[in-house]
Amino acid sequence: VKEAALAAGLNILQPLKIRETGFVDNLRRLAPELIIVVAFGQILPAEILDLPPYGCINVHASLLPKYRGAAPIHWAVINGEEKTGVTTMYMDRGLDTGDMLLKAEIDIGSEETAGSVHDRLADLGANVLVETLANLADIKRKPQNHPESTYAPMLSREDEFIHWEKDNIQVVNLIRGMNPWPGAYTTYKGKAIKVFQAQVIEGKGQKAPGTIIGVDKDLGFTVQTRSGLVLVKKVQPQGGKRMEAAAFARGYGLAVNDKLGD
Repeated sequence: VKEAALAAGLNILQPLKIRETGFVDNLRRLAPELIIVVAFGQILPAEILDLPPYGCINVHASLLPKYRGAAPIHWAVINGEEKTGVTTMYMDRGLDTGDMLLKAEIDIGSEETAGSVHDRLADLGANVLVETLANLADIKRKPQNHPESTYAPMLSREDEFIHWEKDNIQVVNLIRGMNPWPGAYTTYKGKAIKVFQAQVIEGKGQKAPGTIIGVDKDLGFTVQTRSGLVLVKKVQPQGGKRMEAAAFARGYGLAVNDKLGD
């Protein structure tokens, strides 16, 4: 957006804090009819929300009122949702609580990552925004059903940790939902290992969760969870580069009955 704006000869304002006095004064001088917000990590104060006569419109990466908050794409994948989408909405003083304008929906593939869903929603969101602006006078705003709302908080370090005592589907969904950033991680011999690709496989196993059940020289290594097994296929050892899990197992001497996540 910045590159396109510069190419068009437009001025760019990039305040570190949205509440900076000079920035708000500049906005007033610009007298915007409408303000668009997309993936902006700060809360707009009332003096900005009330400035444009046609309001402030946000493109949010979920089907509101589900997944309000900072990380809607990550949490939709982590929670195993089969669908997500984008919503254009009027901004108010709450967190993603304003009246809705247009929605568009996509399916989430069973092997998709947060990164691939993000990229598809970026294209979808741009198109929905253009449609919203072109038809703003005719779109009937729809209040959100607040009791149906869910929250998608900012990711914490604890959220990234793989709990092998969960079901194998939950473990794989976490890994998908943390790929490519920030990466789900476990530990091996006291060091962190990020896991970027894994799949649910048949079989239950009888070991404690986190135990290595098998090592395949081509495919990777199999880990016990509470309800079944997970085949780990791509990892990144602490201080190292991303690699095939099979290569990691060979290089680091990973063996059956070793334990992850201690």
